[in-house]
Amino acid sequence: MAPAGKSNPVDHSPCNPISKNKIKSASNLILIDNYDSFTWNVYQYLVLEGASVTVYRNDEITLNDLINISPTQLVLSPGPGHPDTDTGISCDAIRHFAGKIPIFGVCMGEYRQCIFSVFGGKVAVTGEILHGKTSLLQHDSKGIFQGLAQDIPVTRYHSLAGTHPSLPESLEITSWIANGSDGEMGIIMGVRHKEFVIEGVQFHPESILTQEGSIMLANFLQMKGGTWKKNQRMQHHLDKANHLNGVNGVEQKLPKNGTSFETVTPGQKESILETIFRHRRCAVEAQMLVPSQRLIDLQISYDLNLAPPQTPFPERLKQSPYALSLMAEIKRASPSKGIISWETCAPFQARKYALAGASVISVLTEPEWFKGSIEDLRAVRQSLEGMPNRPAVLRKEFIFNRYQILEARLAGADTVLLIVKMLEDLKLAELYNYSCSLGMEPLVEVNTVEEMDTAVKLGALVIGVNNRNLSSFDVDLETTSRLTHMVSNETILCALSGISAPEDVQAYKHKGVGAVLVGEALMRASDTASFVDRLLGGCRDPYGAPETTELLVKICGTRTPEAAKVAIEAGADLIGIILVEGRKRCVSLEVGQAISRVVRETAKPRTAVNTRPTKQTSFRALEYFEHSNSLLRRDDRALLVGVFLNQPLQYVLLQQRLLNLDIVQLHGSEPPEWASLIPVPVIRRFGPTDPGLGRRGYHAFPLLDAAAGGTGRLLDLTSVHKALRLDDGLRVFLAGGLNSENLHAVFENLSSCRSQITAVDVSTGVEEDGVQSLEKIKKFIIAAKSIARSSTCC
Repeated sequence: MAPAGKSNPVDHSPCNPISKNKIKSASNLILIDNYDSFTWNVYQYLVLEGASVTVYRNDEITLNDLINISPTQLVLSPGPGHPDTDTGISCDAIRHFAGKIPIFGVCMGEYRQCIFSVFGGKVAVTGEILHGKTSLLQHDSKGIFQGLAQDIPVTRYHSLAGTHPSLPESLEITSWIANGSDGEMGIIMGVRHKEFVIEGVQFHPESILTQEGSIMLANFLQMKGGTWKKNQRMQHHLDKANHLNGVNGVEQKLPKNGTSFETVTPGQKESILETIFRHRRCAVEAQMLVPSQRLIDLQISYDLNLAPPQTPFPERLKQSPYALSLMAEIKRASPSKGIISWETCAPFQARKYALAGASVISVLTEPEWFKGSIEDLRAVRQSLEGMPNRPAVLRKEFIFNRYQILEARLAGADTVLLIVKMLEDLKLAELYNYSCSLGMEPLVEVNTVEEMDTAVKLGALVIGVNNRNLSSFDVDLETTSRLTHMVSNETILCALSGISAPEDVQAYKHKGVGAVLVGEALMRASDTASFVDRLLGGCRDPYGAPETTELLVKICGTRTPEAAKVAIEAGADLIGIILVEGRKRCVSLEVGQAISRVVRETAKPRTAVNTRPTKQTSFRALEYFEHSNSLLRRDDRALLVGVFLNQPLQYVLLQQRLLNLDIVQLHGSEPPEWASLIPVPVIRRFGPTDPGLGRRGYHAFPLLDAAAGGTGRLLDLTSVHKALRLDDGLRVFLAGGLNSENLHAVFENLSSCRSQITAVDVSTGVEEDGVQSLEKIKKFIIAAKSIARSSTCC
């Protein structure tokens, strides 16, 4: 492992380099050679980036000769010695050309130090001698560092450097080596003149061990004029062909990626949106170079159909238990509010939002200012797996290329955010159409009349009006209302940002707004469901008060049609037969078919306790296991369960068909994916501490029992209690040592999680001398049916 602050050496030199087109504004670049072998590398990098370069030794040309040449740029090479004694013409050249043309100085005891010295700084011994060593560089992301990631490895050959105390007022630090784990600014690695277009670095951008050195030099070549103000004006007239050949030294309207930000130079403060975008672009470009995360890798994964199933965004947005649909946002922090909820677990929050009636869950994936990630989105999607009528998942991000959209789809997004303010019209249309081609109708965000007009002409089906101005971050809730007249009735209009109280929502209800996005207020709410109900004015299709629901009873190990009939007439809901050859309770095909006929022909008695089958409303998401509950309840007859243990899948499928099984129970180590291949609901055995117990989307219910089953031994109820309290959406069948005498005591012990026990399963507890007792079957059913459970969690 490389030591802190260091990086393992990697060859970053151009491989099979191709010279870029000549840059008109770099047609007469002068490179001063200070008797250093690295001068050739500097020359090569500059020429490859499109400059026309002439090289002069520092003592073989006079200042007057240099002035007469009229250079377009001046670059000072590395060299040995000290700037006060060994610079030749270099210091005089800096003094003369400062403010007239762009100047760049490179490394060693000379030329960043030379710049430092010319403007009044002190160059001193650093305390360390470095020769061909790499360090991780921090920088200000401006000038030559525009578009570069942090912590890039750079090559150092020096013992001298400018000092912090003597930094001239006219210079600013542009890069440095961090000290210690807290990242304190250490040795100065770069400076920039605050007024003049002059930059210098203490490391070697031209070294093969420096990452992105060619981009730094390309950024320099895009600079024009002698001052930053003049550079800014001239950049507005940058020739587009030259622009596409190099990497810009400034942020401006970028045909390269279709963004639409105004110019930002080192002397001008950029907006927070521009800063965030710049950081995201650097991060995404770096990520796209990582093996397994390249665009081609993502495309192959998509072509292999590895993207999770989708729910149509516009259709789901129209479905809500409230008058307006809720887009509930997971947002740990924001640039305007700072940290909102640092400890929030995204998938846990997502389930709360879904069960509270959210139509869409918005997941912020920007890591620096919003503290999110694409892994948050992936986990949110997994947390909703198997949930009937689950909310759509939105990736809320600063999206500027196809890569981010494809990445979102593979992580489970149903839609993405496209911000009109960020994107030129052609790029917006490209990304919109690409997203639609992946089955994701985007949410198109606007803030002004002009942006709304762009979104309408685009044909967006869902338009969100951001009440927050992305330049000033001021919030005006009337922004949405002022733009409602511009959209058709077919367009779903959403109000985004600043919504925190019922009165904020009330104004939108009669103005054609279809949905509201709420983030901060929801993240801070102590009771999510109650807050949502108050905010949106009450649910229009409520579940109603909890109704009493009796326990389901499964009589397992049934070996005769007579026992099956007695159990059903006593009120059993499920009849289990063992289909594991070699087990004492295993039944033959003939007996199994006879039991199957009895199960289908014997009517269940009407019970005195009201049963409320789980009912899926039209618009609300439902917990996966609550939905499974409805699959295992029939008012007219019992259901037949076939129990298997580590038998081939084909055997399980054959027996299910021959015996007309209603449910399959897997009691061994069968792969979880079998549940998707078996055509009836699957009950799967787990121990209380087994992984995968509450995994949604596979088994309809987990059965808590000992590994062998049928042993008559009680489970450790402390472990059962712990497993259930870890996941309040979990519902289970409880087995293991139950009988009519201990059943009530067991449920008293588990009283705090009684609502999570859907059914009880008994085998040994209704036997005498290894044979099923009809009287014990009846007693057990009576005892179980007397234990009512609330249909909501305690």
